[in-house]
Parts: sequence; C-alpha cells; structure tokens
Amino acid sequence: MDLMTAVEVIRAPLAETQLRLSAAFAEAIPHRTLAQLAANCPFAPFKTLGESPGAPGSSVTIADLAAIRPLVPARGTWQGRATMAGVEVPVLALASDATEQGALLVLVRTEDTPVPEENLVPALAIWDMVTAHREGLLNEAAPEWLAMSRAASAARAVAIADLGDAHGAALTALLRVLRDRSLSDADARTRAVDLAVTALLELRSRAELDHAMAEERVGDAFDQLAESLSRILRPRGVVLELGTPGAEEGADRVLPADVAATARAVVRAIVHVMLDDQQQVRRIHVGWKLGAAELRATVRDDGPGTLSRNALAARRVDERLGALGGRLEVDAVPGWGTTVTVEVPLGPPDTPREDPLTVLGARELEVLGQLARGRRNREIARELHISESTVKFHVAKILEKLGVGSRGEAAALAHEWGAATSRA
Repeated sequence: MDLMTAVEVIRAPLAETQLRLSAAFAEAIPHRTLAQLAANCPFAPFKTLGESPGAPGSSVTIADLAAIRPLVPARGTWQGRATMAGVEVPVLALASDATEQGALLVLVRTEDTPVPEENLVPALAIWDMVTAHREGLLNEAAPEWLAMSRAASAARAVAIADLGDAHGAALTALLRVLRDRSLSDADARTRAVDLAVTALLELRSRAELDHAMAEERVGDAFDQLAESLSRILRPRGVVLELGTPGAEEGADRVLPADVAATARAVVRAIVHVMLDDQQQVRRIHVGWKLGAAELRATVRDDGPGTLSRNALAARRVDERLGALGGRLEVDAVPGWGTTVTVEVPLGPPDTPREDPLTVLGARELEVLGQLARGRRNREIARELHISESTVKFHVAKILEKLGVGSRGEAAALAHEWGAATSRA
C-alpha cells in the first residue's frame, strides 16, 4: 500500500470506492467483510461490502459499528474481537478525523493474528485521504455526488420507514401479549419483555443515528455558512450582513445533509462571483428560510448590478442545483445591485419525471457526456475524433432539444440523469 493506491481509490467512480478499498487492503490485511460509517457520505452513511460473518441471511449492522466506535481514538486504529452480525470475529477498525463527525472503517478479518504496525500506518493514511476527498466533494456539492445522494437518500428513507414500521408493530404486539398477566410463567414473561424493550430501544437508536448522520439542523448549517463567508469577505473589507434564520424561518428544523451542503456551496460560489466579476461591492447580505418543501437562500449585494447568469454557470452553480432539482433567479439592477435567489427542494419529487435525455441521439449523448466532464469543444473533438465545427453543431442541438440556455445547465441534466458516467 502506497500513495498511488490511495490515488487509484479516489479516482474510481464513487460507487466503486468500497470495492477499491477492499482490493487495496486485501494483501496486507486479509478480510471478508468491509463496513463503513461516515457522515460525509450523506446518501449512504453506512455501507458494507463482502459476505456476512454470521449465519446465512444475517448482516453487519449500524449497531455493530456503533459499538466499536468508542474503542477507537478520534484518529487511529483498534484491533481485537467484536460482535458482528451476531458472532464474535477478529476485526480491524480505522478511524479518521478528516471530517468533523469522524469516519469509521471496519474490516472483518480472516485471521486473529494482529496486523503489524507497518501495515496499519499506510492503511490509516489511505482511509484519511479517502475521507478528506469525500469531505471535499460534500463541501463543494459536486453534482455527481449530489445526484447519487438524492437517489440513494430517497431509497434509504423508504427502506428505513418500512423496516421501522414493521419492527415497531411486531415488537409492540409482542409486548402487549407478554404483558398479559394471565400468562403463567412469570419469569419467561419478564425475560421476553426485557428482550422486546431492548429491541425497541435499539431500533430507535438506529433511526436516531441515521438522522444524526444524514441531517443537519438549519441553524447549525447556516452558522457554518456564515463562518466560511466571514473568512472570504473579511480580508476584502466587505461587510457581511446575515439574515440568520429564527424560529419562523425554520432554525430548529432539520435539513437533509445534501441539501445543506448544496446551499452552502452555491451561496459561497455566488459570493465569489459577486466579488470577482464586479467592482465596488462593499456589502453582501445572505439569508435563509426553510419552507414546507424547499430551502430558500437569498444573496444580495450593493454592487453595480452587472452580474450575469453565465458568470454563475461558470462556477457550476446550475450543475449543483440541477442535481437536486433546484433553481435560481438573478435580478440585476444597474446602479442598485444584484439579488440572487436560490431554491433547493428538501426531497425528490413526489412523481417520477420523464428522462429528458431520451430526445438525444447516440452521438449527442456522447457529446453531452463530454460536456458534463467540463471539456471544451477542442477537447471533445479530439476525444470523439470529429471536427470542432461538428461539436459546435451538436452542442447547439443539445441545448435546443433539452430546452436549456447554457452548457452548464445541460451538464447538470447529464449528471442528474446519468449521462456523465455512461449512457448507451
């Protein structure tokens, strides 16, 4: 294991991160299961790979990793025996502090022999790099990250709700029966009640842990944004005015982590554009308000009122918002300043949308995939072995067919609907 191993893991598609990690550790740390618990992966904070160490049909759970977490330093390793999927097995735990809430990686090993220090150090370094890389993707709200987040979080929410309802109903019914004093075996009844209560508490703790890993309080999320904006504006002598959300604006409500990350990244990008593309900006106002179905962010400056939407597209604002179905409005009044309003939906739409990319031909999809990677016409022409004029023709047709006004908006659709990775 070396730095190039970490680079290969980071370069892999997001969906293959665990597979690449497992392959990277396979020789130095033989294992049969790999599990992670990481808050900076909001679309799937808990993931496993490999066979279950327990009985057929069993699986490693969040509770298994939560029990190991206190045994590991904020950053460091721990190895020993732990209960995973209902059986005691040898494990190695790696904890990274490259993110505020930490990230835990647990390998269920195939042998009890302790892993030597010379293998622990590079393994932890690789996990640190992967964690830091994902933290960067989260903070910058990379469109491909957001598209995966929205799809997976919706599926996870449905699964958790169904599982919780089923377990809750079954255990509640069990408690009702076992509390019936007409049963003769008091000791058996007491023991069964204790087991059922424990199971209910565990189920509740799992749900609470999932919420803690995948959600942020609105007030806390805004405070993080305010702190980062202060670092940007203070050196430039620009006054930051904050419309800090109160109770009416939903300060005590919670946001999906991907929505909070998107809102912060988009607002920071807008502020950068206001400063870099205009002169004489002395004051910027930022406010948030949480509605029933969306988060609304407002950014207003006192500049010359010359900000263009194309300048925002260059900062990938449209792409980030498009991945979550968000939108923005730019109101620039010459001589009076610019107001940018952003709306980010709190969840996926109630009804599935029709794939907008079905109107494109095979070659247009190839060009769109290149656009989504941020490539210019010359690079696309070289990659697809066509002329630049042909590329320009395809780009124009793509914008027309998709009904969008910029390459950035088209790229956002590509990330949202999968053309950024592969498309037949």
